[in-house]
Amino acid sequence: MGKIVLMMSVSLDGYMEGPDHDISWSRADEELARHFNDTVRKLGALVEGRRVYELMAAHWPTADADPDASPATAEFAGIWRDIPKIVYSRTLEKADWNATLFREVVPEEVRALKERTEGDLWVGGAELGGEFLRLGLVDEYRVYIHPAVVGRGRRLFPEADIAASLQLVESHVFGSGVVLLHYRRDGNTGGA
Repeated sequence: MGKIVLMMSVSLDGYMEGPDHDISWSRADEELARHFNDTVRKLGALVEGRRVYELMAAHWPTADADPDASPATAEFAGIWRDIPKIVYSRTLEKADWNATLFREVVPEEVRALKERTEGDLWVGGAELGGEFLRLGLVDEYRVYIHPAVVGRGRRLFPEADIAASLQLVESHVFGSGVVLLHYRRDGNTGGA
């Protein structure tokens, strides 16, 4: 059985995207790309909301066909195509690229999925991540803090009545200045 891991890049001031969905402030270099490849390759599935799924589906299916793609980018394209994807959306009619579409987050269904999946489930996106947090479904957090201040936009963590006591599992500083903070719930509190 895997764990449900909220994994997202954020600015130093806690934004996962700036105004108009801007993520140009993020520092994605080859070292970080190789790290993501190694991490995502081991996952059981990607769990995404509509916006994240559409963003990924618009780029990754053919990213390795670009002659200017770095080796890590080309490798991730294959990883992304092959990995199972769980997409939550009330508006999408269909989801391709090894994806299964769900309309609502039902905690019992998510727990059953977690039970039958080998490898961790990565949850991405602010709205879906917030819903998983509110429902107490997140087991671990992998937050990649980029050396940038965005000032406004969409925060990773919503204002909500959630609380969790966490235990640091790992920290790592990449050459680009990005810092990974990997936490797991220690079980001392309810909520998130």
